[in-house]
Amino acid sequence: MEAASTNGVSARPHLNGQPSFPLEGRVAIVTGGAGGIGSAVSSHLASLGAKVVIAYIGDAVPAQKLVTSINSTGSSPRAIDVLCDVSKASDVKSLFDTAASTFGPDLHILVTTAAVLDYGHPKVAETSEETYDYMFNTNMKGTFLCCREATNRLVRDGKGRIVTFSSSVLRPGYAIYAASKGAVEAMTKTMARELRGTGITANAVAPGPTATPMFYEGKTEEDQANIIAEVPLGRLGLPEDIAQLVGFLVSDAGQWVNAQVIRCNGGNV
Repeated sequence: MEAASTNGVSARPHLNGQPSFPLEGRVAIVTGGAGGIGSAVSSHLASLGAKVVIAYIGDAVPAQKLVTSINSTGSSPRAIDVLCDVSKASDVKSLFDTAASTFGPDLHILVTTAAVLDYGHPKVAETSEETYDYMFNTNMKGTFLCCREATNRLVRDGKGRIVTFSSSVLRPGYAIYAASKGAVEAMTKTMARELRGTGITANAVAPGPTATPMFYEGKTEEDQANIIAEVPLGRLGLPEDIAQLVGFLVSDAGQWVNAQVIRCNGGNV
């Protein structure tokens, strides 16, 4: 029996009656979708029933292997890979066009995990203008271009979801990276308010230190140990930890979470 409602609308079942595949019939675009966190997000959304468009840049092999793995579990293709430089508007438009031509015009989910970092970890005083542009072009401009496309093209039936990626990492050598992510946070929270009436939610996920190549690159074993020691839960985050949160946010269960920055970092503040 459905629970009574005081506003004339029947309440949804809380746990019982939830679909086995809560993202069945939905299309998700994941930028950086074959990377450290991105690959876990792509795989998890596919496991929840979504059709996944994996945007990548550079070496195509990881994306192709991930697509093969996802498609091996079903009777029909549920994943494709698309080469996309998110800092170029034409590439981003082509990414969305390819998603629509492959899986149908209804696009539901955008997750922007694509990001770059200078692994030399320069302080502000040592950062070149080229390095600044390199990080902001992908981390901020790339997120903006994808979000601009998504706000115009995602469904408006209450199932539209945008999840951007920020960071919980505020360490020496990360100033420009953190600044680019701070800009993403501000844009995401404002964008969510601009989307009033569309049924599209927009939230940012801010991982802490996570066991990906981006974490290990440019750090000594001592550096790594010192960072892990700062985490109250005593370990690095795993890409799967982050993917589970994204899966919740883009599902019906996450529909009341909007305009938030969610720090998924094991308590490392």
